[in-house]
Amino acid sequence: VLIGNGMAGLRTVEELLKLDPDMYDITIFGAEPHPNYNRIMLSPMLAREKTLSDIVLNTLEWYEENGIKLITGDPVVKIDRVKREVTSEKGEVVTYDRLLLATGSNPFIIPIPGADKQGVIGFRDVADVETMLAAAREYKNAVVIGGGLLGLEAAAALRLRGMEVVVLHLMGHLMERQLDPAAGYLLQRELESRGIKVHCKAQTKAILGTENVDAVLLDDGTIYDADIVVMAVGIRPETRIATDAGVHVERGILVNDQMQTSDPDILAIGDFVARKKP
Repeated sequence: VLIGNGMAGLRTVEELLKLDPDMYDITIFGAEPHPNYNRIMLSPMLAREKTLSDIVLNTLEWYEENGIKLITGDPVVKIDRVKREVTSEKGEVVTYDRLLLATGSNPFIIPIPGADKQGVIGFRDVADVETMLAAAREYKNAVVIGGGLLGLEAAAALRLRGMEVVVLHLMGHLMERQLDPAAGYLLQRELESRGIKVHCKAQTKAILGTENVDAVLLDDGTIYDADIVVMAVGIRPETRIATDAGVHVERGILVNDQMQTSDPDILAIGDFVARKKP
């Protein structure tokens, strides 16, 4: 059983099929209602350069041809290590001999007042892209929190869709992990020439509105109108299901060199794992 229908998990399944296509009866649970797709291509999809069908890596036909049972839109919510079975949100129960966790990471939403309002999203999956495209058709103002690569890609795409876009960045210049201050300044000038406002050293205090987002308030009192707020400030490993099952988790799910967790029948792969120290 594979929990997580993303790139890391499916790459592992592809390698298993190469070794012996008849070794396992494979069941895959995915939280999203789509087959496996290239998450790296979400920005071109937002910019309307790609469609979902363009970025799908493993089609529904591929799963069928390889005898894989794919369960989409139904995340696993419980692992029973004694019975060796998993239970999904909709009540599907599947037993396993080997369980592979590939649940990845979730976007980090800054814990500030108003962060739970309608219109506050991350930039991590197809649903986020669809939300942004819908907002661009209906609304005018977008605020992107985070001046890293992902945030700037979102800002540029929303600007192309005709929205008024403000980028808020906590640090002194954009993409500080990749660029020095001079290069960050040149990048800011380029973005501003395209109609994107950039506000560095911006400490977000609250998101304003009733049920829906209306504006973003900074610590210095500055207020920016916002119909949608995109948070692109990093990710956090999705380890809750492993923690609930008693699997050893620190900053990520701990694995050895064979990708085994503290339970040898449960393996994990992807950006939410951490290597166990010798």
